[in-house]
Amino acid sequence: MKVDIEELGACKRRLQVEEAPEVVTRAWEQAFDRVQREARLPGFRKGKVPRSMIKLHFADDVRQEVARRLIPDVYRQALAETRIEPVEEPDLQEVTLEENAALKFAAVVEVKPAITLGAYTGLAVQHAPKPFAESEVDEALNALQEQHAEYRAVERAADPGDLAIIDYTLTPEGMEARSESDYGFVIGSGSVLPEMEEAVIGLAAGGSRQARVRFADDHRNETLRGKAADATITVKEVKEKVLPAQDDDFAKSVGGSFETLDALKDEVRKGLQARRDAENRRALEGAVLDAVLANHTFEVPEALVLRQVGHQIEHAREHMRRQGVDPDRVPWDYKKLLEDLRPGAEKAVKRALLLEAIAEKEGLEPGDADVEAEVERLAQASQRPAPAVRRMLEQSGDLEGIRHTLGERKTVDFLIEKNQANPA
Repeated sequence: MKVDIEELGACKRRLQVEEAPEVVTRAWEQAFDRVQREARLPGFRKGKVPRSMIKLHFADDVRQEVARRLIPDVYRQALAETRIEPVEEPDLQEVTLEENAALKFAAVVEVKPAITLGAYTGLAVQHAPKPFAESEVDEALNALQEQHAEYRAVERAADPGDLAIIDYTLTPEGMEARSESDYGFVIGSGSVLPEMEEAVIGLAAGGSRQARVRFADDHRNETLRGKAADATITVKEVKEKVLPAQDDDFAKSVGGSFETLDALKDEVRKGLQARRDAENRRALEGAVLDAVLANHTFEVPEALVLRQVGHQIEHAREHMRRQGVDPDRVPWDYKKLLEDLRPGAEKAVKRALLLEAIAEKEGLEPGDADVEAEVERLAQASQRPAPAVRRMLEQSGDLEGIRHTLGERKTVDFLIEKNQANPA
């Protein structure tokens, strides 16, 4: 085999591959045998079609069989000889494949860049952790109080913040009227047209009002976009929001095993503090990695950037599914998505490649004990035996992903330790 390498850029290589005619001839003979075993022609039993008839009637099948098996095999050998590790499938070009002749093809591949490490320790990093304030506990309790609010009927006119129960009829221009009964909305929440909210304010149960409304230009119903309509609104009931008192009974009502308001506050404070610590840690990691990245300029493979964009889009689609929205019914502008997501994706790829290079230089790869400890943690979290979890991870290929994640985490910890964070 002969392989020539041409450098097309920092992350792109062109392999010009040539395999000897005798190898091709042998592959052709093997393909003839395989096709002959399965060939069927009138007058011949399966597997008994003469070689001359195979060449006449199944030449394309034989050629496809050779291409399907020989080209990937030769390509893998070329990679082994050159020690090139592509990050994506090759772009095969100029393929020459004929019986009793040399196999020739070009394979254009993308590879990880060779990173020349600059300074990544002893850097001054601007980071000021956000302090935790006791007022945040009060805000969280107020939010819980809102979630447990009740609406009680009142004999007065509706005000902002009240829950209004209405019957209404809407007649858009040039369209038939449509009506709905017992429709409820909180005044000021923006869940109905603004003109309808304004019309309800000041009406008590039994009161009616006419209003002229206009649908937004981006209304979800295309037939209504930008149209005006006449609305007839009748208030059936006005309900006032009543908040529960923040006391021990309130603490018991929110769930959990809280017997007192102080116990609830302690748990809320603990959760908020843990979340703030995690936020500050992420901000510190970001600041350190930004400082390290600023000292390194290198290209990244386009394939890895596109893969990262694809992951982000799939995460967005999965989030929609969890919210009960079918992502296939959403009009996706993939061109704009790619444009918007590319900068962040490119930065994420640069970060991962740089961490990999630093880990290799510093010998920060996780050991087997680290991986086993993580498997044990996952097993405890899922309440399954650790050996079963390990087998599942091995079968799915996720075990190597865990090793990679642990390596990144170890490298980030190293960089935080070796760089000085100062308030901005």
